[in-house]
Amino acid sequence: MGPVSSAVWLIPAFPLAGALLNILFGRITGRRAHWIAVPALAGSFVASWMVFSQVSGGRPLTAQLAPWIVAGEFDTWITAHVDQLTGVMLLVVTGVGFLIHLYSVGYMHGDPGYARFFAYLNLFVFSMTMLVLAGNFLLLYVFWEAVGLCSYLLIGFWYTRPAAAEAGKKAFIVNRVGDFGFGLGVLWLWTALGTLDYTDVFAKTGDLAPGVATGIALLLFMGACGKSAQLPLHVWLPDAMEGPTPVSALIHAATMVTAGVYMVARSHTLFERSGVALEVVAIVGTVTAVFAASIGLVQTDIKRVLAYSTISQLGYMFAAVGLGAYAAGIFHLVTHAFFKALLFLGAGSVIHGMGGEQDLRKMGGLAPKMVTTTITMTIGAVGLAGLPPFAGFFSKDEILHAAYASHHRLLWAFLLLGAFMTAFYSFRLVFLAFFGGPRMSREVAHHVHESPWVMTLPLVVLAVLTFLAGWAVGMPSEAGTRFARFLTPVFPPAAHEWSGAVTLMLAVLSTIAASAGIVLAWFRYAAAPVKAATIGQPRTPFHKLLLNAYYVDLIYDRLIVRPLYVLSVFLAYRVEWASC
Repeated sequence: MGPVSSAVWLIPAFPLAGALLNILFGRITGRRAHWIAVPALAGSFVASWMVFSQVSGGRPLTAQLAPWIVAGEFDTWITAHVDQLTGVMLLVVTGVGFLIHLYSVGYMHGDPGYARFFAYLNLFVFSMTMLVLAGNFLLLYVFWEAVGLCSYLLIGFWYTRPAAAEAGKKAFIVNRVGDFGFGLGVLWLWTALGTLDYTDVFAKTGDLAPGVATGIALLLFMGACGKSAQLPLHVWLPDAMEGPTPVSALIHAATMVTAGVYMVARSHTLFERSGVALEVVAIVGTVTAVFAASIGLVQTDIKRVLAYSTISQLGYMFAAVGLGAYAAGIFHLVTHAFFKALLFLGAGSVIHGMGGEQDLRKMGGLAPKMVTTTITMTIGAVGLAGLPPFAGFFSKDEILHAAYASHHRLLWAFLLLGAFMTAFYSFRLVFLAFFGGPRMSREVAHHVHESPWVMTLPLVVLAVLTFLAGWAVGMPSEAGTRFARFLTPVFPPAAHEWSGAVTLMLAVLSTIAASAGIVLAWFRYAAAPVKAATIGQPRTPFHKLLLNAYYVDLIYDRLIVRPLYVLSVFLAYRVEWASC
């Protein structure tokens, strides 16, 4: 095993070792658990850089660790497949993951489950790095499930709170629905091609009948909808806000929800065999983007605003890959990781500074006492809104350009509407939290304070990345962006061509849409004092519909949960136990 192959396996080995040490010796490490967990992520990030530097300009690397399953004709190894896409994902997962681990030192200080928290956090990153490194669909599936298990453990970390325990169960169960389809897709792939190795599968996709390719691709996408919270399996993600804020940041920015986008992009050869599957991905992504953004307009919990924002932004990524703009989708995944981690950690800083308060109606006027948090969260909001010259502008603009150039003008119009709503709810959050008069009690206002440096330093780093990432790799040219050119060995060039006039027109339109959303938010929430009682109160039937998230949870409860509960009770009492 060469030095590069060794570095490949060090990437997941560091966080796995950190997790095991804190699990086995948590009573000893106690309040010092971060001295194991944080360096573990630092080591993983350094190893990721080493691997990235090796594959960035060359051919893909395959690293075999050991034989795994040998049964008849089925022979599979624990294999890593590392190319430019893998390298980018590893840097995002370990880099943003490291900053979240560092932030957690301050945020989780004094929590009785301190060592357990860092053990779970390390385990989460280990699972995600193995998912990204997997060289075959079986290994991908195993760590797809491991990521889901880790999310259950972390969302329900405060398991003595009934809401947290229920949220963890909900996330686990809803993801099982999607994973059932994903598992069937993997089995069908093996049946059709006789292999699950990426290299062999993608070389043989031309042998698949279009109908078979469509069936397999749609089943795989079903798993992506569960993991990445797309319609109709999105309902678990808003409730996942019951977990600690660093968990929310890790799930939304670096792990779990990005797995679905990565899997579809990685399997693009298979999806391209079916035009129907790609159309479904693009349509579901676009509808989800607008659907979730509209709900985010009226939320009053600071973390739930960001949760619906994540669902919406993931919709943009799926719209991009469904339109064949794979590099644009991955670029938005990267930029989103920066500004969404920034926004969640900033929200955690607000919650920490206000003694646990999450209700935007009880905030306001925090800017003078939380200067660093205010500035960095505003930068994050600008990035999310997609204003130039921040990173979100370049990645969002690429997606809008892909939709327009592919002649899906209706999808483009909906995505542009989503851009307007994104800017509105982003700055609605900023204005309600940091500006205007304070709407909290005098006692709470007196104790509001800025977070310690261990929490604000990651905010500053992420703010710098939110500003610089677009300039560094996202500037468009006739040959596409630098980021797209970097991923050319992995993805085919986007079907659309860059036209200077069209590119400028689309950039201006998206900037106008975002600016209009910010201006409207300013008039509504910052131009004049806002009373807490008027925020989030349903003024129209449609407003009430948005506050209740289109009643999707209620519909599922009435049509699925309760009937299945009644059926299970009947079978238990009348069939199983009656025969005893």
